[in-house]
Amino acid sequence: MSVTKHNSNEDAAMEKGLNGGTSDVNAIEAPLTAKSIFMCVMASFGGFFFGYDAGYINGVTGSPIFIALIEGPGATSLSTPHNSLIVSILSAGTFFGAIIAGDFADYLGRRPTIIIGCIVYIIGVILQTATNGIGLLVAGRLIGGLGVGFVSAIVILYMSEICPKKVRGAMVSGYQFAITLGILTASCVNYAVQDRTDTGSYRIPIGIQFLPGLILGLGMLLLPESPRWMVKRGNVDVAAATLARLRSQPVESHFIQSELAEIIANNEVELAAMPNQGWLEAWKICFSGSLWNGASNVRRTILGASLQMMQQWTGVNFIFYFSTPFLQATGAVKNPFIISLIFTLVNVLSTPISFYTIEKFGRRTLLIYGAAGMLVCQILVGVIGVTIGFNKTQLVNGAEVPINLSAVNAQVAFIAIFIFFFASTWGPGAWVLIGEIFPLPMRARGVALSTSSNWLWNTIITVITPYMVGKDKGNLKSSVFFIWGGLCACALVYSYFLVPETKGLSLEQIDQMMNETTPRTSASWRPTTTYAAEAGATAANVAFREKKAVATHSETVA
Repeated sequence: MSVTKHNSNEDAAMEKGLNGGTSDVNAIEAPLTAKSIFMCVMASFGGFFFGYDAGYINGVTGSPIFIALIEGPGATSLSTPHNSLIVSILSAGTFFGAIIAGDFADYLGRRPTIIIGCIVYIIGVILQTATNGIGLLVAGRLIGGLGVGFVSAIVILYMSEICPKKVRGAMVSGYQFAITLGILTASCVNYAVQDRTDTGSYRIPIGIQFLPGLILGLGMLLLPESPRWMVKRGNVDVAAATLARLRSQPVESHFIQSELAEIIANNEVELAAMPNQGWLEAWKICFSGSLWNGASNVRRTILGASLQMMQQWTGVNFIFYFSTPFLQATGAVKNPFIISLIFTLVNVLSTPISFYTIEKFGRRTLLIYGAAGMLVCQILVGVIGVTIGFNKTQLVNGAEVPINLSAVNAQVAFIAIFIFFFASTWGPGAWVLIGEIFPLPMRARGVALSTSSNWLWNTIITVITPYMVGKDKGNLKSSVFFIWGGLCACALVYSYFLVPETKGLSLEQIDQMMNETTPRTSASWRPTTTYAAEAGATAANVAFREKKAVATHSETVA
């Protein structure tokens, strides 16, 4: 009687359901469909939360009715401590929300976590709308921040896991576009209510936040769970059905079988290196490995967190959070609401450019050139301001007016150009990369840590900025742009030496690329094999095994 010896890798592959893989590195994903793109677009709506808050708080803190509510009758502006607290407390909530969301996303799934975030966010909005003083407002913004933290972290994770690789960068950039639409909507609402003399001047901008929370929460009920999370939980059959729905293909399609086999094989490789041994061990995995190994988990965690830190260091949220009170304080701009609206329009119209450029030129290239462009603009704004611009005003009929209006207009123009560079490069680029660089076993926590870094630095910047530019504090005026310019220089150096190129690769191929190359050589890396091929789980291998097994059985019977 004959005995057939099977390859151990092939046996393991068959046990895991890896029976339709491919060795063709270009054939592991189905063609694009309108349905798959629509699902990604729906998920990207989560960015609206972040954007609307950044926009509405800028106007509300300049409302005379709101100022009187917080500071008392006769006050003309918020005190520096109150301004700092009101703006920054939401970011503090989002910091903790983003970290907590990583655990929820791993245990409950990506979709339920986003829905929970929407519910928490709506509760926070209700409290803010009902406010009659600073206490309830701060509590509402803190709770709302927890919800925003959940959504901002897990929407990026969810989109990265469901989007086809050909358009993943463009689709995740849609999250940043949703942020800009939120800022624009808030600016329009602020402009519409600026002349109201009742509490509607601040309750209306706050209350409108209820709608995006409701829309995203209901929309997520219609979307499927991430197939990669299903694989992580061992639900291969459900993952296959979900992937088929996402790609608009039948389950038995070779596209579905090939992509699923690649996801499973990659997960098995990563689990062998990072076995899941409990909650604490799962967090420790994020910080394991050597600092000198660019592909180690700790280096990936640092990369994700520092990408979000650098995005905040550009100073863009100084413009969107504080441009109205800052421009009012300079006395150089007659209607700061209009200027703020112009900045927002530039932001919205510039972001869609990245849908094309991020796939055409790549993530790394965009960040390098974007940092260079922002650096030049920030320095020019600072130089013009301290010589003949914002910093040089005179009293005319008791009001501060600029000595050189043309110089002030030039500053405003360069701020707008700075926003163009940010919106088309670093705005979407940082979000895209943090969803791509982590292996599946630590992806939820890695993205959560990266997003929490964004909110941590957002909090720090919103706390210290009023003290930097407040008239009764640092009163830096245009000199603050030298600080942002210096930080943009850091972002330029950082991008060149530390950011890898992930364009055109599946999440599994990115994992392979980071193990085999360095950031400066990553753009030329091309995959030569698949995880399924290395696991012996290609369709050809399986067919050969089945044929061999039939022949062996025939010999045994004979």
